[in-house]
Amino acid sequence: MRSLSTQSLWLAAAVVAGGVVVPAAMPATASAAPCSGVTASSTESDEAEVEGTPLGRKPITADGPVGSEPQDELFSAQSASPASLVGMLTGPRSDNATVERFGISGTDLGIMWDNGESGAERQVLIAYGDTFGDCSLPGNEWRYNTLMRSGDTTLSDGMSVPDPLTEEDADYLQGGSPVTVDRPNFSKQIIDSLELAPTEITVIPTAGISVGTTQYINFMSVRQWGTPGQWTTNFSAIAVSEDNGETWEVDPGTIRFNQNSGISGATVIPGNQNFQMTAYVKRDGYVYTFGTPSGRSGAARVARVLEEDILELQKYDYWNGSSWVRADPGAARNVISAPVSEMSVQWNDYLGKYIAMYTNGVGSVVMRTASQPQGPWSSAQTIMTAIAWPGGLYAPYIHPWSSGNQLYFTVSRWSDYNVLFMRTTLSQDPPSGGGGSLSGPSAQNLDSGSLQSFPF
Repeated sequence: MRSLSTQSLWLAAAVVAGGVVVPAAMPATASAAPCSGVTASSTESDEAEVEGTPLGRKPITADGPVGSEPQDELFSAQSASPASLVGMLTGPRSDNATVERFGISGTDLGIMWDNGESGAERQVLIAYGDTFGDCSLPGNEWRYNTLMRSGDTTLSDGMSVPDPLTEEDADYLQGGSPVTVDRPNFSKQIIDSLELAPTEITVIPTAGISVGTTQYINFMSVRQWGTPGQWTTNFSAIAVSEDNGETWEVDPGTIRFNQNSGISGATVIPGNQNFQMTAYVKRDGYVYTFGTPSGRSGAARVARVLEEDILELQKYDYWNGSSWVRADPGAARNVISAPVSEMSVQWNDYLGKYIAMYTNGVGSVVMRTASQPQGPWSSAQTIMTAIAWPGGLYAPYIHPWSSGNQLYFTVSRWSDYNVLFMRTTLSQDPPSGGGGSLSGPSAQNLDSGSLQSFPF
């Protein structure tokens, strides 16, 4: 393959399966967010100028690319095609009409997991972070977090969410979102503050999973937003729901206090600072918990626990690089090197491997594969870049009902402050060695004139 310029490398990552080229070549500025002004979730620093959203959550690529993608992440052996847009999951441009049906004009994350039910009650639950509603009202109808449900199995045309139902409806626990009788078209906040910390800005889900038909969300209590990509937590903990995500209770025994949280009486255990954000995956009777520190600059470590013991922190085993060590988070060693940001992990039957997705140090969505949760993990492959998808990407989360060679996932974008629903095509037999080609037209034939405009 002939030598390519940095710009060509970025453009190459815009190619999607079938030869369709997506997003505009020039990045959009990230004025971001559905509402203007600083909200309860925004930092109080002089830098809090981003409309309605916390500055610390702002991706480093929100105002444009910050560096070149490593060439081996673009042109080494490829196990997936560059991602393509299926549709908007939330926001004014969503087919789900989330503004009118759920009071959601802006939100992020879109963490997905199977609820463990069967038949008509089997659904995917979707947890969101800071959520905005009517921007004309005081406080912008802001909520710490919200949740939706979907039973849609035809993902190729998007992920539909049914209408919300209230307690007056017989099947309200399968409705599109937890709401109240008084506000049937307004998703309610699902996890409240524990009011433990002297300073707590918001409460944000970072992972979700079911054991049997009981739902678990791991969340972080945010103490302070910093510069883009940086924040500090008070602690992480697990909330539990026995009614398909309708109501949630936090188990105090699952709290992992961060260092210097300022919480009176808090017991700080070394190593727990590395499990402030998480990713869950179930396999062979275990729940594996991948942990990262606050912000977007840490490495990933892994712990495991029997499914039935998910709430018992003293029964967690941590991978120390050669073996599993009981009840010692400080023993955990890196399994994926920094920076790992807001990751998700799933077992994939098609590849017969675990897949991890996250955003890297230049704000691209990357994926790795491994035969075991503790690795070794493959090199990272870039499937979305800041050039191909301007506006600031973060938080890719895999859809648990992806099947065959189609891998579906959500990703948040700062410029929309909403969640996109994406797809990539997997390959069981990627080319070996360097120089493997991307799906679609040859990267050598790409130039800026071949790019099509982004569909919105």
